[in-house]
Amino acid sequence: MAVRKPIRYILTIIVATIIVGCTDYVEYENSPQGNFEALWTILDENYCFFEYKNVDWDSVYNEYKPRVKNDMDSDALFDLMAEMLSTLKDGHVNLYAPHDIGRYWNWVEDFPANYNATIVSENYLGKDYSIVAGINYKMLEDSVGYIRYSSFANNVTNTGLTEIIKRFSACPGIIIDIRSNGGGSLVNVDKIASHFFGKKTLVGYISHKTGKGHSDFSELYPKYIESFGDTGYTKKVAVLTNRGCYSAANDFVNVMKNAPFATIIGDKTGGGSGLPFSSELPNGWSVRFSASPTYNVNKEHIEFGIEPNISVEMTEEDMKEGKDTIIEAARLFIKNNR
Repeated sequence: MAVRKPIRYILTIIVATIIVGCTDYVEYENSPQGNFEALWTILDENYCFFEYKNVDWDSVYNEYKPRVKNDMDSDALFDLMAEMLSTLKDGHVNLYAPHDIGRYWNWVEDFPANYNATIVSENYLGKDYSIVAGINYKMLEDSVGYIRYSSFANNVTNTGLTEIIKRFSACPGIIIDIRSNGGGSLVNVDKIASHFFGKKTLVGYISHKTGKGHSDFSELYPKYIESFGDTGYTKKVAVLTNRGCYSAANDFVNVMKNAPFATIIGDKTGGGSGLPFSSELPNGWSVRFSASPTYNVNKEHIEFGIEPNISVEMTEEDMKEGKDTIIEAARLFIKNNR
């Protein structure tokens, strides 16, 4: 079976489509050795963070190649190759087989949660919250608007977002809680963010691989956010973050860092700034990997996460009392900054 390497990467930068590269078909035999060689080569030619992460991919090959035996079963081969991929420390790098998914989750598992779903559900949203456009929202008792958005895979609409903001018009500000949001669609990122910008604004950059070399990248293409409406929201906005904010959620934080009235409150995000693409191995397994890096407005990588403007962590004392320390800090910030 031929290994199908990506022939085209099509990246959407706002409304522009860019063809980012192409490679030829390469034949590898369907054996443990062949599948290992295919996997290593696909990453070698297409992964985008080798130099940024100081990963010596040749040394990784020399370490893992001798451990590949042609008589090993599929479970052993999967475990070995998944272990090799984990050296990249990238939550966007996954090996997919019929029996399992190889994944790297240390970006969130090695850190405090800074989010308790039960406390939020019982003591903030309660039972009388509203749902629209994939978003749960409620005006809290101190008149601060609270939005809980758990996944950027939940599609939102401009109609729904406009209605939420209209209902929060009397509020001194809005909290957007995206903690433990593992990502989803960048379309939803841009759609939500556009309501908090008054004009077209530069929010970052993106590039793509142009060749097989680890340093073969295109120029940086600017990414802009267009304003939805004439002014955008003009009161205080607190975006709540933790290490569980990954991928599209990380991108949203990067974008909102540039919104004129937004402040990021909570913990550092989990990262995940490389747009992922997939390829297939001879045995039918597939591998997903980061192929196109994104950057902030200062042209800096955000792969390993984004620091908040105001750092706040949940406390045991507050949690015992059913309080969310980060939400309380955001409420205080909004009320003190009208």
